[in-house]
Amino acid sequence: MDIIKVNGIRLYAYHGVLQAERDIGQYFIVDVVLYTDLSDAGVSDDVNDTINYAEVYQSVETIVQGPPVNLLEHLGHKIIEKLMNDYPAVKKIEVTITKPSPPIDGNYKDVSVTLNREVK
Repeated sequence: MDIIKVNGIRLYAYHGVLQAERDIGQYFIVDVVLYTDLSDAGVSDDVNDTINYAEVYQSVETIVQGPPVNLLEHLGHKIIEKLMNDYPAVKKIEVTITKPSPPIDGNYKDVSVTLNREVK
């Protein structure tokens, strides 16, 4: 299985359980891994035989900058659902959403959630 990665999509949005997160907002970083067969594109050198990275980015941007949600898990689910619907050739998707500066006490780098979904 071949892989397309769109890493480090950095977007400002207003998701979170706390009201402060929804009022002030924060950056979110999204990484998308798409598992698919890229052999046709490898042979043809035709963009129509692959998944358009710009379209993947735009889909993620639209969802992340859309209506606020409470949980990263829900945000990731929405991204996966959209990409699975848009790209039937994708057999598996991994989405990681990172909050670099969540409003919780402690000494840590960041928090993240990774969701994996496979076509059955």
